[in-house]
Order: sequence, then structure tokens, then C-alpha cells
Amino acid sequence: MRVLVIGSGAREHALVLALAHDPAVVALACAPGNAGTAALAESYGVDVASPASVADLAAEWQADLVVVGPEVPLVAGAADAVRARGIACFGPSAAAARIEGSKAFAKDVMAAAGVPTAHSEIVDNPARLDAALRRFGPTWVVKDDGLAAGKGVAVTSDLAAARAHAMTLLEDGHPVLLETFLDGPEASLFCLVDGTTVVPLMPAQDFKRVGDGDAGPNTGGMGAYAPLPWAPAGLVDEVVAKIIHPVAAELSARGTPFSGLLYAGLALTSTGPQVIEFNCRFGDPETQVVLSLLRTPVAGLLHATATGSLSSHPALEWSDGFAVTVVIAAEGYPGRVRSGDVITGAETDGILHAGTRRREDGAIVSAGGRVLSVVGTGATLPEARDEAYHKVSTVHLPGSHHRNDIAERASHGEIAVV
Repeated sequence: MRVLVIGSGAREHALVLALAHDPAVVALACAPGNAGTAALAESYGVDVASPASVADLAAEWQADLVVVGPEVPLVAGAADAVRARGIACFGPSAAAARIEGSKAFAKDVMAAAGVPTAHSEIVDNPARLDAALRRFGPTWVVKDDGLAAGKGVAVTSDLAAARAHAMTLLEDGHPVLLETFLDGPEASLFCLVDGTTVVPLMPAQDFKRVGDGDAGPNTGGMGAYAPLPWAPAGLVDEVVAKIIHPVAAELSARGTPFSGLLYAGLALTSTGPQVIEFNCRFGDPETQVVLSLLRTPVAGLLHATATGSLSSHPALEWSDGFAVTVVIAAEGYPGRVRSGDVITGAETDGILHAGTRRREDGAIVSAGGRVLSVVGTGATLPEARDEAYHKVSTVHLPGSHHRNDIAERASHGEIAVV
């Protein structure tokens, strides 16, 4: 099988690594890729936001399967363009990708499907904002209705801060979604969906805030771990039955069946799991830990999803133990970042590249906000955490920063669903 991966982050490096270990894959490419993927796959330039460019590359390279990593090309219609060329594509249509591209659309789908989620209200006019804010709180959740790379959300007990974030979005022409705050720990569950059949992967937990103790602004994700030792028994089955299957059925009933990876961001509240958000693709950084524990060959699994034959695929097999990933970010992230700094120690097993490129002199340099995802595995969560942070200590990137508390509370048994 000839497999083309679209994207350039650590998520794509994790996918490329898994595909490279699959004996069914005879040729592998990643576009545009990064310094890490270039060591495992052919690299090609492509405008990921242009469906025609993605489809042209897939056809010219004679791909048997295209795996679209990021949300931007999916929302733009890359999967539709690839499938129009007669090539199997792992990723939903533009119509189904609205489950991530528009939070208002996702809320409408959930309401129709009877899926538990926070009460919400859309505000598209500054004149309506203050009255709407009074209907929420004392913890305000303010979201960009569209794509924001994980950074368009403010969760705050400060009304002035909530209003300021909302006004920034409105002034940029973006509708605002206000939500009630959901209590309880958060979890991410990836589910492969081929329109009707649902196959869940392993639940994980990620860390959105930039600083230790969940301080500072939201980011695209600063680390993750899997599985969740504190998760209630039967959590995955409950989420699939009460959330994923109803949403998949509702999308099919609307004539927009979902094919690809449906990611449910969940709050495990005192009244049961509730949806915080849906994504239409593998999450980053959760993919880095989930795929590191998956023993089932990936190419056949993704191809079965893309071709509607997931129901006949064998049951998934997993490694024992745990995985932890820690993101090393460039100076200034999640704001304006510095790039072009030389990175040393980044070519070790378990270090996945995101914002990197290789210079003509062979040096690997930073080229983005989240630069590396460092993955550790172990028989226990503390062992996996120790391995990840040991690897972090061997990497040098001037001005970089990372969180020091990824999976710390879970390692100490301090997380529980009440």
C-alpha cells in the first residue's frame, strides 16, 4: 500500500512512524512534513489548505491511501477532492468536518441526537454580549465558533477577562459561543467511524494550558498520557453508546455520514460524561501516546475506515503499560515565537518532531511553536513519566519551555470522578 500523510506536526510524525512499521506499507510520503518525518518518508511541498493541491499530489504520487492529519484541509474539503480522484482517503467530508469547523453546528447535531453537553448560546453582535454573559458564570467559557487551533477558548472566573476575549473574537468577525462550565476531569476519546461502525481507541488526557498547574493561556496542547488509571469502568462503552453512535447516526441521517476519526473531548462530570467539543481528526498531542501503545498495524485499520469495511476488521491489540508525552515549545509560545534556533538531542527514539526543519548544513532548527513531542513508555504511569522527562532533559533548544507536571496528579492517584 502506498500511503500519503498530509500535515507537518508531531501528530503526523506519530502517524508516519506507525505506518513505517507496518509491513503492508510499500511506499510512504508526508507533505509537507518536517525534519522528523523526512527520515521515514518522502517529503513533498503542498498547500494543505488547498483541496485541489492535496488531490493533485495524491494522484501524481499514485497513493492508495491518503491520511489527512490537520483539521484545516478537512474543513476545506481535502477528503472530498481526494475521493473524487478515486483514491481512498482517511478523513471526513467538508460537510461532516463541520462537527469541528463550527461549534454551533456541533451543538445543533448534539441537540438533535440527545447527546449530553453544556448549555450554550451563540453571540454574533457586541450589543448582545453583556446580556448574554449575565446568563452564564460564575465561571465563563468563551469559545471561537470556528477553528482556532485549540487557542480560541477562554475559561475564567473573571467577567472582565471573559468579556475582553469575547470582544476580541467579535471584532475579528468571529461569532462567540458561550457555555456553562462543566465540572470533573477531562478526557479525550478517539473513535474510528466509517459512517456506521464505531471502533474506539484508548482514552487519553491532554493538558491545554501553557504552564504548570494549568496556569496561563490555552495552547494547542502541552502534553498527554494514556491510558487513564482513574477512569471509571465501562467509560469507553458508555461514551460510544451515548455519544459517538448517536452523533454518527445523526450525521448519516442528515446525508453527511462521518468517515474518519471522530474525537470527543469530554468532561467526566458528577452526572456522567458530557461533550466539551468534537474534533474531526486525530488530536495532538494525544495521538503521540495512543499510537505508541497500539499494536494493531495502522495502514489496514485506516484503510478499512476509509473504505467502509471497519466492521470486518479484527479487534484492536494494545501494548501493556502507559505512555506520556511532553511538548517542548519555542520561546514565546503560544504567542509570537522565535524560530531558526538549532536543536540538539532531537534524533532520539521517542522524540517526535512538529515545528522543525533541517538546514542545508544538516542542522535541525526550530520552525514553529510546538517544536517536539517527547514520548516515554513504561509498565506504570510513573515509569512512563520518568522516561519522558529523562528524554526531555537530553534535548537542548535555546529559550524553549515545557510543562513539568504532565501526568503528575494521575501518577499520584489524585484524580477521581465523583
